[in-house]
Amino acid sequence: MAFSLPPLPWVESALEPLISAKTISFHYGKHHTAYLNKLNELTDGTAYANQSLETIIMGAAKDKGPLFNNAAQVWNHNFFWNSIKPNGGGEPQGEVASLITESFGSLDKFKEEFKNAAVSQFGSGWAWLCLDGGKFRVIKTTNAELPMLTGLKALVTCDVWEHAYYLDYQNRRPDFVQTFLDKLINWDFVAANLKA
Repeated sequence: MAFSLPPLPWVESALEPLISAKTISFHYGKHHTAYLNKLNELTDGTAYANQSLETIIMGAAKDKGPLFNNAAQVWNHNFFWNSIKPNGGGEPQGEVASLITESFGSLDKFKEEFKNAAVSQFGSGWAWLCLDGGKFRVIKTTNAELPMLTGLKALVTCDVWEHAYYLDYQNRRPDFVQTFLDKLINWDFVAANLKA
C-alpha cells in the first residue's frame, strides 16, 4: 500500500504574508512530495510497504540511509504543517501554559531557548518542543532526525531547512523563527499532542 500525501490543514496562501503561497507550493508540492515519492519507491514490494511511518523510521534508524531519511522527512513534514496555522502564535492556555512556565520559567524564556536551538542548528534540521517525562524540553535535530529516536514525544516543530524559508526570508533564519514563535505556532496542536 503506497503512502499518500496528506492535504495541508489550510490553503497554500493562508499564511501570507508571513510565509508565501510560493514557498508553500515549493515546500509542500515539491520537497515534501519528493520525499513521499522516494519513500514509496523504496518500500514498494517490500515488508515495509504495509507498515506505519513510525515503524519504518525506528526499523531503519540504525543505518540512517535513504529509507530512514525519506520516511522521517515525510513524518517531519506531516508534523510541521500542523505545527503552524494562520493567526497562530499568541499565548498558550491551560496545561500547556503551566508546563511552559514550569519547564522554562516563562513564555519569553521558552521562545529564547527555542529560537536559539533553531538558529544554532548548523545546516539543515529542525527545532522541537518535546515532552520529556513530565516536563517540556527544547531540542534540535539535524537533517531528518526526530525526537522519537531518543524516546521523546514531539509536540511542535519548526523546519529550519533553507527550503522552508529562503524564498521569503533569504538568509534571515532568525527572523523566520521569530515569526514562527510569535505568529504561526499552533498551540492547539501542542495541547492535542500533550493529551494524545
